[in-house]
Amino acid sequence: MGMTEAAAARGVAVRWRRPNGWVLGTLLIGALVAVPIVSVAVLAFVPEGDLWWHLVTTVLPGYVFNTLLLAFCVGMGTLVLGTGTAWLVTMCRFPGRRMFQWALLLPLAFPSYILAYTYTDLLDYAGPVQASLRALFGWQSMQDYWFPPVRTLSGAAVFMALVLYPYVYLLARAAFLEQSAGVLEASRSLGHGPWRTFFGVSLPMARPGISVGVSLAVMETLNDFGTVDFFAVPTFSVGIYRTWLGMGNAPAAAQLALLLLVFVILVLWWERAARRGQRYHQHDSPLEPLAGARLHGWRAGVATLACALPVVLGFLVPGAVLVEYALGTSVEALGGRFLGIAANTLLVAVLAALVCVAAALFMCYGVRLGRRRSLRTGARLVSAGYAVPGAVLALGVIIPLAGLDNQVDALMRAWFGVSTGLILSGTVLALVYAYSVRFLALPFGTLEAALGKITRSMDHAAQSLGKGPGETLARIHLPMLRGSMLTAGVLVFVDAMKELPMTLVLRPFNFETLATHVYQFASDELLEQAAPAAIGIVLTGLLPVLLLSRAITRTRADAVELPGGLP
Repeated sequence: MGMTEAAAARGVAVRWRRPNGWVLGTLLIGALVAVPIVSVAVLAFVPEGDLWWHLVTTVLPGYVFNTLLLAFCVGMGTLVLGTGTAWLVTMCRFPGRRMFQWALLLPLAFPSYILAYTYTDLLDYAGPVQASLRALFGWQSMQDYWFPPVRTLSGAAVFMALVLYPYVYLLARAAFLEQSAGVLEASRSLGHGPWRTFFGVSLPMARPGISVGVSLAVMETLNDFGTVDFFAVPTFSVGIYRTWLGMGNAPAAAQLALLLLVFVILVLWWERAARRGQRYHQHDSPLEPLAGARLHGWRAGVATLACALPVVLGFLVPGAVLVEYALGTSVEALGGRFLGIAANTLLVAVLAALVCVAAALFMCYGVRLGRRRSLRTGARLVSAGYAVPGAVLALGVIIPLAGLDNQVDALMRAWFGVSTGLILSGTVLALVYAYSVRFLALPFGTLEAALGKITRSMDHAAQSLGKGPGETLARIHLPMLRGSMLTAGVLVFVDAMKELPMTLVLRPFNFETLATHVYQFASDELLEQAAPAAIGIVLTGLLPVLLLSRAITRTRADAVELPGGLP
């Protein structure tokens, strides 16, 4: 009987591995994701005159230095904030710990550019903080006192670290929750104190997750445009935007974009190299409670303050400022134009979410059916799309679409004497395509993991009953994947709402989203009028934060409380 079932399974695998629409469609999706990246690489080798050498001898060294320094500062800031707070809420007991477990994720809802706009308005010379200091101490001008400048590279690094540290916190806390309680107890039984156990055992075991979190924060830093542009910090994203739209030189912009891609590849290589040749094993049940140390006195106060500061500075203070500005906004400002902008945002975000979830589901199922190396290669291309900065993708999307528009227009002129103009580029379709390329990795990873938990025996049983792959997907897999599909769609929806660089470049004429609306008003120093849109983006960003908090809390049973010192 066992041999018969094995033979039947092999027969099913052979039949389902034949080239079909699922396999071809999966390869096509992978090719569509690769087109923008290939287009940038091809355009980078087009002769562009002397502009490239002009950039090399003038601004390119500044782009390289500022980008590397900003990425390093944000990486170190997120490493310290994320790892430290994750360890405190996982292994220590102090007032407010349960609240901080989910509250420390709240700054993730804030796009970095909104945080930068808010704090600039709050801390600048004309802002309420410096105005209050001058009134309190009788100072008349900046010559009477010193205040740290906000619009600097260090200021940008601080604000980015405040909103990006949850990447490290999320993965570090998950790694700490999954660690072996027996290993930690063994370290203590050998006479190692809390600090030595942390640095010698817990931190090395959590290194893979922490490395991934830092690399995600660094890639988000390389993708940022709104913050560095507002602070006048010349990085690669700003340079690409200026070279392409300001100087009108697409090949030189493509060369800058290709160089930025090299930095992204180096970040990914570093993350993998940090874990190469290392193995991390757990030897006990992940449900075994971890031993936590109860803190008292000043130690409890320090732990509470350390966890409260990122939440206060990264969410509560800017949120309160935006709410105050929004309450002072006139009803006319929230009228038809604002509703139209919100409708535009919902339109592109919903379309992007639907396209990404459908494409990811199709691709995941195609990989499941085909099980070929070519399909796994296409999956890697999908994952690479999320690592490509928005400014690079915008350039890579507009190149093939503009070329296709020109070809169609030339054919219509030759055959019918009619000009079709721009059919694809400069439309909502181009924007949704760019969103899909960048964010397809989110639902693909979510659905691939969920689909992997469904045993293949269900596929074999359906095939033995005469059901094809399509009907098997519709009647067996889709009901089981409904929750994962909803989660993946929410993640894409929120990221599409917050996306700024691609939207600025690819949006249709006179087409605004909440992100571009906030950017334009904040650039004109009119944050009060942008506050309602900013609050809309932040509130929407809270959805995945709550989902992530709920998911990570279920990772392991809560730790028991044991006496001990500060780890």
